[in-house]
Amino acid sequence: MRKQAHLYYSGKVQGIGFRFTARKIADTLNVSGWVKNSPDGRVEILAEGEEPDLKNFLSQIHRLLGSYITEESAQWSQPSGDFTDFQVLL
Repeated sequence: MRKQAHLYYSGKVQGIGFRFTARKIADTLNVSGWVKNSPDGRVEILAEGEEPDLKNFLSQIHRLLGSYITEESAQWSQPSGDFTDFQVLL
C-alpha cells in the first residue's frame, strides 16, 4: 500500500549533506518526493512510496544520519501521486 510521510528532523541537520544523503537513499528504494532545509534550521521531507520502502527509507536515514538528529516528527497520510522522483529543493 502506498503512503505519504511528511517528516521534520531537528538537530545539526543542515550543512552536513543530509538532503543529498536522503535523495541517494530514496533513489535506491523507489521513494519519490522532496527534501529541503527549513528556515528554522530543520530539514523537511515529503516522501511517497510503498509502506515497506518508506519504513526502510526512515531506517536508513537513522542509520546514516541519526547522530545528527535530536528530534523528529512524522505525519502519515494518503499519497498525492504528484511525484515521479525524489528531489532536493533549494
